[in-house]
Amino acid sequence: MLELIAGLPPGSRVLDLGAGGGSFHTERHDLAIVRVDLAIRASRGPGSYVAADAAHLPFASQSFDLIVSNHSLEHFPELEAALAEVGRVMRAGGVFFVAVPDAATLTDRIYRWMGRGGGHVNAFRSAGQVAGSVERLTGLPHRGTLPLYSSLSFLNAFNRTGRPQIKSVLFAFGNERFLAVLNWILRRLDRRFGARLSQYGWSFHFGNVELPNGRKPWINVCVRCGSGYPETFLKEAGAVPERPGNFQWYRCPPCGGANLLFGVEDSDPYE
Repeated sequence: MLELIAGLPPGSRVLDLGAGGGSFHTERHDLAIVRVDLAIRASRGPGSYVAADAAHLPFASQSFDLIVSNHSLEHFPELEAALAEVGRVMRAGGVFFVAVPDAATLTDRIYRWMGRGGGHVNAFRSAGQVAGSVERLTGLPHRGTLPLYSSLSFLNAFNRTGRPQIKSVLFAFGNERFLAVLNWILRRLDRRFGARLSQYGWSFHFGNVELPNGRKPWINVCVRCGSGYPETFLKEAGAVPERPGNFQWYRCPPCGGANLLFGVEDSDPYE
């Protein structure tokens, strides 16, 4: 998603759909970013905020060059109407980025169990189902699907407000080091047995975008803030200290969270 934003020409219009307090951050100030949600939060990131229903967007047709739906489709009661609206307000040659959870994964099941449903009204269990629905309702061609990896950051004690739930005892009450090791175990089980324990969903690209064949997803996802990075970036940024042994840790550049480092061989390519 951030690569799409970085590649936009100056003056492009971006719609952050179901943004909450802002579903992404960018340092670019030459873009017109409009963030839409049913309610505007008091604490929010930069951009122009509009309170509106995704199924009834208050914008003229062909208004945006890039539309981002970053974990919001699962919350839309009128999903088909919302996707039709995306097709209406998208400019010719535009791009639609979608990220959704896979309701069949371990991570999403834990999330909904801990959060009593997590506010999800749509359950996606097939990448093909999502891609087909978006293509049909927006008129935008599907260009690629990428598996998304979990960090279990929603369990992290750093992100908790109020007292911990009794359920969290199963996850060491959100101890960060415990969660980092648990992520490592889940990824190793996936690698050994071809499971999907450490994956939690997919990202999709639609419209006028070309994705390189065999590109790898960002498997290093911070256990504290949920930011994902390729292994090469973390090493070049000096986030991976030189230490002897079989295990390498890295400090997340924006938040400082401690994570075990995973290599590119632990991930899957684009579908």
